[in-house]
Amino acid sequence: MEARCWLALLLAFGCLFEALDASPGDLDPLYRTCVKQCEETGISGDSSIQHCQFPYSDIPVDSPWYMQEPLYLQWKQLNCKSDCRYNCMMQREKERGKLGLDPVKYHGKWPFKRVFVFQEPLSAVLSALNLLMHFTGWLSFFLLVNYKLPLRPQSMRTYYEYTGLWHIYAVLSMNTWFWSAIFHTRDFDWTEKLDYSSAVASLGFSFILCLLRTFNVKVEASRVMFAAPILAFVTTHILYLNFYQLDYGWNMKVCVTMGVATLLVWAIWAGITRHPSRIKLWVNVFGVALALLLEIYDFPPYMGYADAHALWHAATIPLTYLWWSFIKDDAVFRTSVLIKKVK
Repeated sequence: MEARCWLALLLAFGCLFEALDASPGDLDPLYRTCVKQCEETGISGDSSIQHCQFPYSDIPVDSPWYMQEPLYLQWKQLNCKSDCRYNCMMQREKERGKLGLDPVKYHGKWPFKRVFVFQEPLSAVLSALNLLMHFTGWLSFFLLVNYKLPLRPQSMRTYYEYTGLWHIYAVLSMNTWFWSAIFHTRDFDWTEKLDYSSAVASLGFSFILCLLRTFNVKVEASRVMFAAPILAFVTTHILYLNFYQLDYGWNMKVCVTMGVATLLVWAIWAGITRHPSRIKLWVNVFGVALALLLEIYDFPPYMGYADAHALWHAATIPLTYLWWSFIKDDAVFRTSVLIKKVK
């Protein structure tokens, strides 16, 4: 994580980071030997890996719950594997640098320099900022439709027919960026699956919301008919990734297909309907297209911190602000149209 609406394409290609599990770096025999020895001895070069120092005696029964097996030892094993990979990667890259060789990827990712516990500090921070942008965008939308725009006199509900759907969208988007931040902080199997799953879920719902809005579907039964097949497919895909095989290639095809379809539908609809805020929508489309170049022309992290994917996350921040601005404009537009019909 983190294509959808405009954001649909954003998440779609967000699903692409770590496209392959086998990379030149982790296929290097010297690297593999280093990792194996490190996990067995807890030593990597001149470094001692604390998490690889497993106790040989039983842990006392009265120890804190988090020190009990298997939870504590499982956590240590995860950190041992991660720390060994990191230290061996840095060691190999230092050796390669002395030979004048370019950096290579390890386990589908460029070699990043850690900052405290953050494996990819810049991407983690930018993911958190994207989460914040979605929160502030959703909050301003909530205040607009509930306190600034007129409400229906009898029910005191909003005139805007898609208010609830955008609330769900906001929650899913914030969840996506939350797990993106966690995954870029610590890359474990479970954080990776949560990152991918949340991105696919958000992307799938974005596609549904796009169809409901562009086709102006208001009747609940019709909405269910639109949403059911997409929800079924997305749910099946997430279960497949988590419990059968984390297939990066297949996931890429699914994400790109839904993302591109969503983006095209929004762009064409804005032109056909002459929506008053169509310029904002088209700017988002153009912005995503430019930012996508960062994913296409991938490059190693500058100074060990800023790679193309991190810059991609940076590009999504202003686009998120503009996207929520379009959503609020759409709410104002639909509310004014419906009020005129009532009068």
